[in-house]
Amino acid sequence: MATKNKYIPLIIGVAIAAGVVIGGKLNFTDTSDNLFTTNSKKDKLNRLIDYIDYEYVDDVNTDSIVDVTVNGILDNLDPHSTYIPKEDLERITESMKGDFVGIGINYYPYKDTITVIKPTEDGPSEGAGIMSGDRILLADGDTIYGRGVTNEFISKKLKGKKNSTVKLTVYRKSEDEILEFEIKRKTIPIKSVDAAYMLTDDLGYIKMNRFAETSYREFKVALEDLQDQGATKLALDLRDNPGGFLGIAEQIADEFLEDDKLILFTRDKKGREERTYATRRGDFEEGEIYILINENSASASEVIAGALQDNDKGIIVGRRSYGKGLVQREMALGDGSAVRLTVSRYYTPTGRSIQRPYTNGDNSSYYNDYYKRLRTGELADEDNIEVDDSLKFTTPKGKVVYGGGGIIPDVFVPVDRSFDNETINYLRRRGHFGYFVFEELDKDRSVYQDVTKYDFINNFEVSDDIVVRFQDYVNQKEGTNITFVAYNDEIRRLIKATLARQLFDDNSFEEILNKEDIMVQEVILISGEHPSFKQ
Repeated sequence: MATKNKYIPLIIGVAIAAGVVIGGKLNFTDTSDNLFTTNSKKDKLNRLIDYIDYEYVDDVNTDSIVDVTVNGILDNLDPHSTYIPKEDLERITESMKGDFVGIGINYYPYKDTITVIKPTEDGPSEGAGIMSGDRILLADGDTIYGRGVTNEFISKKLKGKKNSTVKLTVYRKSEDEILEFEIKRKTIPIKSVDAAYMLTDDLGYIKMNRFAETSYREFKVALEDLQDQGATKLALDLRDNPGGFLGIAEQIADEFLEDDKLILFTRDKKGREERTYATRRGDFEEGEIYILINENSASASEVIAGALQDNDKGIIVGRRSYGKGLVQREMALGDGSAVRLTVSRYYTPTGRSIQRPYTNGDNSSYYNDYYKRLRTGELADEDNIEVDDSLKFTTPKGKVVYGGGGIIPDVFVPVDRSFDNETINYLRRRGHFGYFVFEELDKDRSVYQDVTKYDFINNFEVSDDIVVRFQDYVNQKEGTNITFVAYNDEIRRLIKATLARQLFDDNSFEEILNKEDIMVQEVILISGEHPSFKQ
């Protein structure tokens, strides 16, 4: 073992040196095929890897050496140039594609059994008769329950080629019987629009979670539906939206901006610029627009906010955004993995870069920026937002805006500490609300069968008993002894919203939360009072 440890630094050193060779070839004027054609540099790297593989005194995973090398190179570039291993690429690509082929269920591995939380609306499972609470026991005769069954195996059995079929054996608890279903797999959307509904008689609301290939189409359908309901004003909620495809953000910004208005421009290391302008196809150019952002709104979200702010269109509401102004391009590496490399910076119409500072090779402070904002009081008071006067820009109508780290909103809304606190966020991330609510419903779903969505949203109240049961549930799962006295109302609201999501739809979830959301309520207030919109 001592001999093996002795040579590890040598192996890593050689690997890093070899990695420099790879780094020199990452030129995006070439295709991935050209990158891996025969040349002396590639031959040198191959000979080195083969030499280690065949002659080194200990067994070495040369694949892992290459992975470490690529990661080492990218870590010394910028925070957003990343290596995507083969095992992660399919999942990431699927998410950004905006759909996958499957049977359309949201499930929970309850007591080691795949249990349907809710079938996808209008999906193949719903059409076949699968219901919330159904336990899926067999898929094409293969058992998919029990402790030894992996998520990978379950996914492989339920997903497949489009129009292929899978035979499911299901136990329905409410009827205490075994049922058989044959379901044809179809394309299942991964929704980008979490909710779209009317906040007031003329103010519509759309919440988006990312910018995938299908996001513009989803947005367009939602917008047209709201306009049919009388929306002449729109609140576009981009809070916690990390971004996605730049082109999708450009299309959405185009909906609000008049013809030939500059949306953004990009500039690469050679100084080449590409400019994107609004076209004639915008359907909400005359409408009032409010963009909701926070410290987790990044990249494509900031493109939209910056384009509107710099063109004196609408009002940006919330807190300073993340500050990502770098553009990545993905390139396949030939073995199922890929690299996303930063190839340019983007600039808002006034010419400002909103990329926050970073140090090559040391990204710890970059990713800890949230805690810095929390520590300095920026999230609670707009006077604590740091600005750089050397990065001051002016919009056509004379409004002062700043570059150097995110979009500063026109109307500041402090963080709601009663709702946005670490304990509640932890419980949400762990999925405790969703799983607890499922188990509550699973006791007797007939209790809610005659309750309408409208009555539930406006009249249903979460009892003290339910809150106590949730507290006991969390303590049992986490091995803790916490109480919810300090944020009892917030826990009730999240339980109610989660109940609504599982009983009805995502819209009802957001409607319940937004009734007490201070940023949404601020938009409702200013949409009727802001002097810019008075006639």
